[in-house]
Amino acid sequence: MPRFAANLSLMYTEQPFLERFAAAAADGFTAVEYLFPYAYAPEVLADTLAQAGLQQVLFNAPPGGDTPEAMVAAWEEGMRGTLCLPGQEQVFQAGVLQALRYAQALRCPRIHLMSGRMPEGAPRKLLEDTALCNLRWAAQAAADAGVEVLIEPINGRDMPGYFLQTQAQAHHLVQLVAAPNLKVQMDLYHCQIVEGDVAMKLRQYLPTGRVGHIQIAGVPERHEPDVGELNYDYLFGVLDALGYAGWVGCEYRPRAGTSQGLGWLRRLPQELSKK
Repeated sequence: MPRFAANLSLMYTEQPFLERFAAAAADGFTAVEYLFPYAYAPEVLADTLAQAGLQQVLFNAPPGGDTPEAMVAAWEEGMRGTLCLPGQEQVFQAGVLQALRYAQALRCPRIHLMSGRMPEGAPRKLLEDTALCNLRWAAQAAADAGVEVLIEPINGRDMPGYFLQTQAQAHHLVQLVAAPNLKVQMDLYHCQIVEGDVAMKLRQYLPTGRVGHIQIAGVPERHEPDVGELNYDYLFGVLDALGYAGWVGCEYRPRAGTSQGLGWLRRLPQELSKK
């Protein structure tokens, strides 16, 4: 059965952020992910993880900003990453270095580098060249710290103008950079919205070894995975059949209370045992 990590940016939001760790542990999660850690000192987060007996498995590099204060504010100010943005290379590097500091303090094995929205009128070739240069630098910096870096296709409905939207685009960049610690974050929610044919995409890309993390949510409302058009019981069986041993991040918005909506997870071992 897949290993599931609670996404504390979307789940348990009925509680203050630092209290969500214990709530996730009480529901049986052993690992967590979230969007950004930068509003909290790394030692505070490390202590909170330790007290809850949790492993940190993923977070995002800052979506913008070249100072700690600006990095904390960047998401609310509408920034969605600088990977592909010409002229923002120093901001990108500052964000990666900040993320790596947190990754080491939290013993987190991977970080996600947000690609950014495409500037109006910018040639895609220029954006791709910028992304490639930034990825080569980031992969080396992360390798020196023993950390993986991920890039993720995100659907244009939720994030209009995002640079990476398809699995093929992300895997193309990963293949060109050819760094062993650069991989794709495959969110099945985004994949279904943009491309569909999710099971075949899993069968195509997981055997390459270039998928470093998977995330899930129901489509189209981004609620629990047992609601919507995707048959996750079937897809979890596909993951098992393909031998996927990584984490599956639960990046969904609960409909009415996080713990109350975990019936899908409690039922899962019984459902998979029938297949």
